[in-house]
Amino acid sequence: MVRHGRAAAGWDTDVDPGLDEIGREQAAATAQRLAQLPHMALVASPMKRCRETAGFLSALRGHVPITFEPLVTEIPSPDGYALGERIEWLRAAMAGTWRELGSLYTDFRDDVVRYVAHCPTDTVIFSHFIAINAVIGSCLGDDRLVIDSLDNASVTVFETDGKGGLRLIERGNQADTLIR
Repeated sequence: MVRHGRAAAGWDTDVDPGLDEIGREQAAATAQRLAQLPHMALVASPMKRCRETAGFLSALRGHVPITFEPLVTEIPSPDGYALGERIEWLRAAMAGTWRELGSLYTDFRDDVVRYVAHCPTDTVIFSHFIAINAVIGSCLGDDRLVIDSLDNASVTVFETDGKGGLRLIERGNQADTLIR
């Protein structure tokens, strides 16, 4: 799983920002690294920052098609929250556990984990900070929303057993990511 490159706007100002210049550089560098691996299916969250990050690897591989999968998208904010209120909700949520957030969010987590665990072939999935942490947490038996401070365009590697089981193989690069 690849976390998207740095977004051009924060969670409190844009529902679906693309990448900024640094994000494009990060995505290009990660694509160069991944291009050395055997060809794999490409899956991305439908959000712009993930689509754009995935596009770099797709282009290096001769414009391999990307499947856009809503199950690996960004954690939803509660209904009725205005853009400016979303960031405070997210910061508070990130300090807690899935169970504390309730069934809407444990269902989100379980859907992400189930999707990753049942990928039928080797796949590069371009996703989001919280979604990748959900899979890490599943592997470690940890209910916290944030386990790793994944850097933009970092690569976290999982292995599936073909029966829905997951194992964490390699943790992505860590950074003090500014949640904005």
